[in-house]
Amino acid sequence: MTRPPSSSGGARRVRCRCGRSVLRQLVGNRAALDVTADADEMTAAAAVKLREPNRLDWCVRTTAGGPDLQWADCHKRRAECTRPHVIDHQCTAPPGSGAHAHGRGRPRKTSVPEGQLALG
Repeated sequence: MTRPPSSSGGARRVRCRCGRSVLRQLVGNRAALDVTADADEMTAAAAVKLREPNRLDWCVRTTAGGPDLQWADCHKRRAECTRPHVIDHQCTAPPGSGAHAHGRGRPRKTSVPEGQLALG
């Protein structure tokens, strides 16, 4: 039996508006979550200490295509995960900074709240 393909091709390394390097990926097979995580890898134990109710840590699997973020359910399966982990990014840029704040382009109008993905 073969494994079904993942919901994405792995994480993309991009730069946040605050200047930090982050990983972006849709994580999950059914209801994917749009994840933006700091690119700095750490141990599972260090990631658990930074975890909060609205700030998750992610297990990083390295593939031929690069990093692939996975749900960090490894805490339940074993005492210490040997894979590196990353933590959700908390942007430190002031509100309104970025390309639109400097007059380049017009802000996009969407019918969904900010942070929610529009399907279609």
